[in-house]
Amino acid sequence: MKTFALRLKPEQDLRQALELFTQEKDVKAGFILTAIGSLKQATIRFANQSVSTVLQDKFEILSLNGTLAKTGIHLHITIADCQGKTIGGHLETGCIIYTTAEIVIGLSEDFTFIRTIDVQTGYKELKVLPIQ
Repeated sequence: MKTFALRLKPEQDLRQALELFTQEKDVKAGFILTAIGSLKQATIRFANQSVSTVLQDKFEILSLNGTLAKTGIHLHITIADCQGKTIGGHLETGCIIYTTAEIVIGLSEDFTFIRTIDVQTGYKELKVLPIQ
């Protein structure tokens, strides 16, 4: 496994930065090992919803999980507000860094991740292919 560490700065968009990383590093099968930081705006799509919700406040990033590849990313985020209340869902474009985001990414050297339409779910789902 190869690892990369990133530090995002204020005003960067979390999802866009990770999408750019996957393109620049030609990521075929990546995953988030750990992530912490803060947001000043969170854009999250909650479970079974077709539209995203934009939240304006200061939030701590408690977790960020998911897969990364040039063919698509699928990430979930959990954040906490100033009262410690947590909320989470699909990470969308529009999660803006407040002070920092520290992210460690692992890259598999054994697989390639692609996303294809699954006839059962109707969504682009992960397909794991071994590197030959």
